Amino acid sequence: MSEQKDHTDNFGFIRDMLSQMQPITLEEMNAVKLMNRVDTKYLTNRQTLQAMACYWEPLFYVQEIEGIWSARYTTLYFDTPDALTYTIHHNQHLRRQKVRQRHYLDTGTCYLEVKNKINTGRTKKKRIEIPESAWGDIYSTPEMAEFLRQKVWVTDQPLTPRLQNYFQRVTLVNKNRTERITIDSGIRFYNHLSQRDADVSDLVIVEVKQDGNNPSDFKKLLLNARVQQRGLSKYCLGMLLTDELIKYNRFKDKIRYVSKLIGHPLQICSEMNIH
Repeated sequence: MSEQKDHTDNFGFIRDMLSQMQPITLEEMNAVKLMNRVDTKYLTNRQTLQAMACYWEPLFYVQEIEGIWSARYTTLYFDTPDALTYTIHHNQHLRRQKVRQRHYLDTGTCYLEVKNKINTGRTKKKRIEIPESAWGDIYSTPEMAEFLRQKVWVTDQPLTPRLQNYFQRVTLVNKNRTERITIDSGIRFYNHLSQRDADVSDLVIVEVKQDGNNPSDFKKLLLNARVQQRGLSKYCLGMLLTDELIKYNRFKDKIRYVSKLIGHPLQICSEMNIH
């Protein structure tokens, strides 16, 4: 993946509307981290998002970094050889865990993250900042190894790089600063095991992140746009499209739904060789 060189503006279609919004800085965002939160995911497309964006200006701030509203991210997920963390998600376990590195390409910062989904539906994320030189190896420093020893419960097996994604993100914060909305588009994948690529750039993944059950203006806009709550993690989506070794039956309906949203068919990698 050439994420370091890719400067495509995947949010050009709402650029004018973003420019009219009051910005919020990265430093101000620290008060809205919501590391222990309730996440609600939605899948949509650029046409629907553009129609919704007309209503954002009086309700939300937009995160701005050095005059830029869309941030470039790449995430590298680690898993066992038999894709245990993916399989736990596929099998619909309420308690699950993912281990990843995230690189904020515009600021150059990197983190090692352990993301937990617990039985109550809440998401708890723990992370430590790591040097860029540690990218691709989660055991390369004593601090990282100790962090993993303390936080990872899903397996005792060594974890190796499995799937990398690249996407751009716009982040909104409501004026009361009780919720954060992330909007991801331009999503691409590279599987380190199969060496396959996949591109779902036209898909838009919206995540409403709340600390508690405060009213949500953004959820009202989604409801008015007839966008129903429907989640699909980027890790699972990328694995379905690039990895022929995994289970997939429980996700087939979601792949069909995404295909309909973006206007062209997606094929599950494991089905490509089935005749």
